[in-house]
Amino acid sequence: MKAFLKKYLKVIDRYIIKKYLGTFLFTLGIFIVVTVVFDISEHLDNFLKNHSTIKEIAFKYYAGFIPFYMNMLSPLINFLAVIFFTAKMANQTEIVPILSGKASFNRFLRPYFICATLIFIVSFFANIYLIPFTNRLKITFENSHQFNGEDPTKSEVHIQLDKRTFVYMQSFDNSLHTGYDFILEKFDGDQLREKLLATSISYDSLKRVWTLKDYTVKYVNGLKEGWYDSKGKSKDTVLDMRPTDFIVYDNVYTAMSTSLLNSNIEKEQIRGTGALKEMLYEKYRRFVYPLSAYVLTLIGVSISSRKVRGGIGLPLGIGIFLCFTYIVVDKFAFVFAVKGSMPPLLAVCIPNGIFGIVGSYLLYKAPK
Repeated sequence: MKAFLKKYLKVIDRYIIKKYLGTFLFTLGIFIVVTVVFDISEHLDNFLKNHSTIKEIAFKYYAGFIPFYMNMLSPLINFLAVIFFTAKMANQTEIVPILSGKASFNRFLRPYFICATLIFIVSFFANIYLIPFTNRLKITFENSHQFNGEDPTKSEVHIQLDKRTFVYMQSFDNSLHTGYDFILEKFDGDQLREKLLATSISYDSLKRVWTLKDYTVKYVNGLKEGWYDSKGKSKDTVLDMRPTDFIVYDNVYTAMSTSLLNSNIEKEQIRGTGALKEMLYEKYRRFVYPLSAYVLTLIGVSISSRKVRGGIGLPLGIGIFLCFTYIVVDKFAFVFAVKGSMPPLLAVCIPNGIFGIVGSYLLYKAPK
């Protein structure tokens, strides 16, 4: 292994990789510690009020909290780390001898992109496999301890169960698993064939059936109509829906595995409850977001490899400004995808696309 590294990684490569990864891991660790301290101070009342044990807090909440923020912050921390140590190298006149020794700027970028590739691989597999699992721990803990303090129950929900069956529910009580003013309609093409109305519908989690109470059914066959009145009786029925379909929590889709998310996307394309865009955005983001490691590394090297007066302060200030700009663009893209008419795939690609163009321009202007 050592022979392989010595053959393909020269002294300058190993020097830059050591600085890169060392600065990145140290900075990421500092940010995570600060984030955890602030989060503890913010949610201490919730922990005490719900009598949470240290084991629950550490292995359920923070076991999900820390990986989530490490993954979310890693591209931005990576960006600041690159700017910090590269600007320091430029300030100490370490880059000039490298470029003067017949090494091209692209050759100088090689160790940076080796490290960016390592970060990309870790972030990619974390997004696909690890983060959904740890997010499930975090979100389950938050919901059970009422961190949000809001009623997550949907009201006036329309759901399409299959190509010919539509459901409406005026309100749903999650604690009782009971919905009120329930309507089920079945169509044959554009013609209404059956309409069921019930004052309430309850879900039995053991039998996995829905119980209709005080219901009436209207049958339509051309110009002929028929009625059935249950006269207060109940009826058990199987429907392709669950109480979770009427409950919404923040970031619930980030806690789904990729296979489960794909399955829910297929159902949502039929049901049309309005969550399809958010699901698609989450799916595409898992694959696209790790590419920011390359984009931000390119920008970071390009703006900090030139020696300037004042040391590392100016490049670091520009880097912090670009970090906030990247976050703002990412949030706007999410809003346009979920609330607007922008395709989710396009919205996911916008931040990396815009900053990729900026990085290419800065690379063109970088000292060679």
